Amino acid sequence: MKKCLLITMLLFVANLLMAQNKTATGTDYKTAIGVKIWDGAGLSLKTFISEKTALEFVGFFNRNGTRITGLYEIHGLLNTEGNLRWYAGFGAHASLYKLAKGGGIDGVAGLDFKFNNLPLNIALDWQPSFEFGVGTLNGFQGNWGGLAVRYTL
Repeated sequence: MKKCLLITMLLFVANLLMAQNKTATGTDYKTAIGVKIWDGAGLSLKTFISEKTALEFVGFFNRNGTRITGLYEIHGLLNTEGNLRWYAGFGAHASLYKLAKGGGIDGVAGLDFKFNNLPLNIALDWQPSFEFGVGTLNGFQGNWGGLAVRYTL
């Protein structure tokens, strides 16, 4: 039920953003929505709040439960065309797993590529975190991140 609600909310947001009649077929984009894959799958929504800063929200699901993350990212160019960027940032998450629950703080570092003249973006990142929780979720977690494939708006 939670997954259906999250998917419906993300599709609703995407529909609202598309109604603004902004296209992202060049080398940059304002907002992107898609999937993020690691040890499971997640829904990813990324939106730029300025030319060099973005917010990313990830709802991650695997066999053990759910993790919801919000990140603030700073972007910089890596090529002259402007479609390959590095990014780094920080954020927070809440974890809802079968055997443990908690929250924590996150870092993120990665690469973001926007295809020229296609509404498609891919990103690869590492997202280390420090977990404050009960059960087995205490301490440093260095195994988060993922490969994101998103449709750009």
